[in-house]
Amino acid sequence: MIDIHTHILPAVDDGSKSYAESLLMLEAATRDGIQTIVATPHYNERYASEKATILEEVAKLNQLIKENNLMIEVLPGQEIRIYGELLLDYEAGKLLTVAGCSSYMLIEFPFGHVPHYAQRLLYDLELAGIKPIIAHPERNKEFLKHPEKLYHFVKKGALTQLTAASLMGYFGGDVQKFSKQLIEANLIHTMATDAHNMSNRAFNLSEAYELIMKKYGNGYVSYLQKNAQLIITDGSVYGEEPLPIGKKKLFGFFN
Repeated sequence: MIDIHTHILPAVDDGSKSYAESLLMLEAATRDGIQTIVATPHYNERYASEKATILEEVAKLNQLIKENNLMIEVLPGQEIRIYGELLLDYEAGKLLTVAGCSSYMLIEFPFGHVPHYAQRLLYDLELAGIKPIIAHPERNKEFLKHPEKLYHFVKKGALTQLTAASLMGYFGGDVQKFSKQLIEANLIHTMATDAHNMSNRAFNLSEAYELIMKKYGNGYVSYLQKNAQLIITDGSVYGEEPLPIGKKKLFGFFN
């Protein structure tokens, strides 16, 4: 399995606090069946994780993996909080895409709202050859209240990443219900853990995939996993035609 959203780099944001904790997280990810992890530290007003620092820390983690004989690989990335100068900073070489060399970028929205300039910025990113992936849209309060806004973003080309813990109810019943609604409206393209630590924000990707298999079928599991592979290898992610919330699809297409 591939996990495209984690906070496994030590002491750069609110994720892992040390190399010892990062090693424990890597061991846990391996036990969960994950072979590839993208390290996506926050890039926002509080944590400005520099590109050079991320590349250096990823190299150190991969050396730690080698020394401990773990069967896993860490790739570089960032979880970038949406802001007006984002495209300019990317063009200036300050920001990383997923895996460091793909055309996919993990974009975080504020949890309380959707910025008024979001659609224009996402459009400008796509014009520049960057494919935006909206991280954990199921936890955004404005999307919860007005899901048609997410529908329009996806309709115009944005991708989305569901957090495994959201689907399993760890962020509450409303978020869990919304996660299922997004899946059933073709508004989810891949899934990741957003793992931060070994306690309340750990790796649970296999458990979430098992839940999906039971409810939506093995074909949909394959769809999400294949898209994760396509994202890190810069392939073309496939998505079904998005639907407004409430219009359920038939999952036989994926089987």
